[in-house]
Amino acid sequence: MQSVIDVNLPQNRYEIAIAPGSLDNLGNWMNGKESKPLNLGKKVLLVSNPVIFKRYGERAVKSLINAGFEVVSLNLAAGEQYKTLNSIVKIYNTALENRLERTSTIVALGGGVIGDMAGFAAATWLRGINFIQVPTSLLAMVDAAIGGKTGVNHPKGKNLIGAFHQPRLVLIDPQVLKTLPPREFRAGMAEVIKYGVIWDADLFTKLEGCEKLDQLRYLSEEMLQNILTHSCQAKAIVVGKDEKESGLRALLNYGHTIGHAVESLTGYKVVNHGEAVAIGMVAAGQIAVDLRMWSKEATERQNELIKKTGLPNKLPEGLDVEEIIDSLQTDKKVKSGKVRFVLPRRIGEATVTDQVPPDVLRQVLLQMQ
Repeated sequence: MQSVIDVNLPQNRYEIAIAPGSLDNLGNWMNGKESKPLNLGKKVLLVSNPVIFKRYGERAVKSLINAGFEVVSLNLAAGEQYKTLNSIVKIYNTALENRLERTSTIVALGGGVIGDMAGFAAATWLRGINFIQVPTSLLAMVDAAIGGKTGVNHPKGKNLIGAFHQPRLVLIDPQVLKTLPPREFRAGMAEVIKYGVIWDADLFTKLEGCEKLDQLRYLSEEMLQNILTHSCQAKAIVVGKDEKESGLRALLNYGHTIGHAVESLTGYKVVNHGEAVAIGMVAAGQIAVDLRMWSKEATERQNELIKKTGLPNKLPEGLDVEEIIDSLQTDKKVKSGKVRFVLPRRIGEATVTDQVPPDVLRQVLLQMQ
């Protein structure tokens, strides 16, 4: 069971390959024996974290060496709180020590945090070198690894420092999800639900048909492949139409405006990204209902899916509503001083608006305390 999806960009076209067992064949995917030739140089810097590298690093390195690549690896501390410029400097230092050239490649083996940091380093080292994404979390597979958004956090906000730098290949091995902690699996499901709400009504209906969604073991291999393929196709289509978020791609931020504020204000230690997005989707859905853009029935269907996935639907305890509202002004999606929200119209369709009255926003957040 294998899917290959094109991300059809004018200058940076690449493939997303969803192939069980592909981690052990990483080198052949990179040198063109499993897909189209990428014409990469021999030097590879594999960036991971200690937990992921212990599980999968040796297999990835062995595959690369067997395919003729010269490999050096670097493990960075795991966690959103380490997604900083200090970590990027560590990648730069390793790149310098090992004389990475413009034909060299940085491979990200890990979740969204590793992918974002490795991608940003690849975007800025020698003004841009090759980059390969090998995501190991569900969230990274369906979202973070696709589309070329790279970057790090600023103490005052998430992902405020970054660059667009498309990978040459995204290689997804669903089998690595077997070791993913249940909480991280649920975090990824938040992004899957997002695609169902904003883009893919068929995916949404398929999720509703599942009895349980809070652990991988409740999904058949066919359903998992379906989830990965539908989600990656949605992201690929949107990115193909709007690479640098000048319009349509902003829809992918559904749940993220309030979600990012919650993450930032809790120091990235209380909720993970997927949990924050779930909270943001619940809030955005209710805002849309209050503005008469979306039906009460539809938001209840969304919230039931979030509940079935075991994700939170309330703000973290002790979080001040006024602080959230103030924090929204530093969101990178603010335009002309106005906060932009992605709001659903119906299952499978959403829109972007900056016309959310402050009293509506405040009331919804107060209800979620």
